[in-house]
Amino acid sequence: MAPVPRPSPFRDLPREVPILTSVSFTVALGFGIVAPGIPGFARHFGVSTAAAASVISAFAVMRVVGALPAGRLVDRLGKRTVMAAGIAVVAVSSVLAGFSGSFVQLIILRGVGGLGSAAFSVAAQALLLSSVPAGQRGRASGLFTGGFLVGGISGPAIGGLIAAWSLRAPFFIYGGMLVIPALIAATVLREGPRPVPAGQQVRRPFQGTVRALRARAYTAAASANFADGFAVMGVRSALVPLFVGDVLHRSPVWTGIGFGVVAALNAAALLPAGRVADRLGRRPVIVAGCLTSGSGLALLAVLPGVGGYLAALAVLGLGSGLLDVAPTAMIGDILGGRGGTVVAAYQMAGDAGTVTGPVAAGFLVDTASYRVAFGLAAAVFGLAAVAGLAGPETRWRAGDWQPAARQAPADEQAPADEQLPADQPAGTAPAADAGECCR
Repeated sequence: MAPVPRPSPFRDLPREVPILTSVSFTVALGFGIVAPGIPGFARHFGVSTAAAASVISAFAVMRVVGALPAGRLVDRLGKRTVMAAGIAVVAVSSVLAGFSGSFVQLIILRGVGGLGSAAFSVAAQALLLSSVPAGQRGRASGLFTGGFLVGGISGPAIGGLIAAWSLRAPFFIYGGMLVIPALIAATVLREGPRPVPAGQQVRRPFQGTVRALRARAYTAAASANFADGFAVMGVRSALVPLFVGDVLHRSPVWTGIGFGVVAALNAAALLPAGRVADRLGRRPVIVAGCLTSGSGLALLAVLPGVGGYLAALAVLGLGSGLLDVAPTAMIGDILGGRGGTVVAAYQMAGDAGTVTGPVAAGFLVDTASYRVAFGLAAAVFGLAAVAGLAGPETRWRAGDWQPAARQAPADEQAPADEQLPADQPAGTAPAADAGECCR
């Protein structure tokens, strides 16, 4: 008897989801290829280690700076246009960075690339959320994030080999790889709905953001995103390599093994978390993700030896997988899949956590201990879990799908003063409509 083929994870999803997932994989793969060689290329100009590291920081800082302007452009010009332009800016700046003749040229061009990256990421996420009905938004977010994750894992291995041959070549390869995603964004993807007339956009450019920041659901999602950036991306990436050497007295190989454990559990959790978020709601997944990730960091602070280290990182990876899905889906529910400026502000919360996490935790390591630093990160997740519990459930607002005999309790409905303005409705413009117009 022939084996029954497994259904595609993209089954029943709008075509924008597999396309955007492929684009995210390509962009992350290219970034992973160029990242390992950046510090060495910067040192080629005779600068210090700190200055070389600042090239990476320039890209991250400009992502934060460019997020809100990118969201504004998404609202005015459309998601597809801004996405294609953002990828093109990253591609051109990367190729020019490969031709850099000085450190100043390199850091400026990487900063420009950060602006392009902000435009791409905001537009891509806004387009994803506007293309998918509420009942599929969690699964779509998991697949989209999975594309980034797989590309980010694969890229550095390739990039390390290329950088050993030439420090300039990764920049040229990265720029060349981005040509196809830019063309796809410009010609293949379809634009989602435009929620705001141009006149209103000019008069009230940030009204949607201000109203969203007052909503408890938005606070819950943004808090989880900040905590994930602060603890998982910031503290893990900055402290775990030092912790392995200073406390465990192990070689950097164990850092790679630990990061591999986190990535494997993270990837394994994405699709199940998306399905649960679509069936049971966003809030339970957000709270569970915060508590699980916080527990992983607390275990990292108290469990001894390599076994405890790997077990703690496994728990952390599982929790991070939950948080890669549900908060984004909640933002899509609030906006009905629309609102580039609000999506940008949400992404800024995660970027802010990534920037502040290493600084705060590193200070505590210098003044106290690794245990205290990991405890701080766990506490940040605890506060995010409280915000998640305080927020309303948003899954049932769109009304396009609801399980039998399941009525949203009154305490899960957002109060009237938390609804977004009429130009960015949550309940009056079902997410299913946004998905239908893009098919």
